[in-house]
Amino acid sequence: MSRRRPRPPRRTPAPSAARSFDPSAPCPCGLPAAYGECCGRFHGGEATAPTAEALMRSRYAAFAVGDEAYLLRTWHPSTRPGRLDLADGPRWTGLEIVETTGGSAFHTEGTVTFRAHYTADGRPGTQEEHSRFVRHEGAWVYLDAVT
Repeated sequence: MSRRRPRPPRRTPAPSAARSFDPSAPCPCGLPAAYGECCGRFHGGEATAPTAEALMRSRYAAFAVGDEAYLLRTWHPSTRPGRLDLADGPRWTGLEIVETTGGSAFHTEGTVTFRAHYTADGRPGTQEEHSRFVRHEGAWVYLDAVT
């Protein structure tokens, strides 16, 4: 009789530091703080984003500094891709928060509408999205884009 070994549970990636990004440099999210005091502390696992907007900003910063593990960790398990590869992605150059709804300590869901500016192949571009965030196991996570 053969015994099947149970499959290990799917794990969320552990905290990771962004690859060689200066903690004293301005934070890519656009707030007037150094990366290490702003989004870097979320990326490093020292704290969790207290609002949906803070999570949106930290996720943008993670794209800008190439922190794939943080992006996966803050993505809802029901919509999270198996992996990310940011190596050949655009260079993110600025973030504008257009509107937020809900997403505070008193909510379980929130939305953030934003414009993310980038350069790809030497040409500037803009990504606009209306993103939905929910609380999962006590922390804010990205769920999906609202269409």
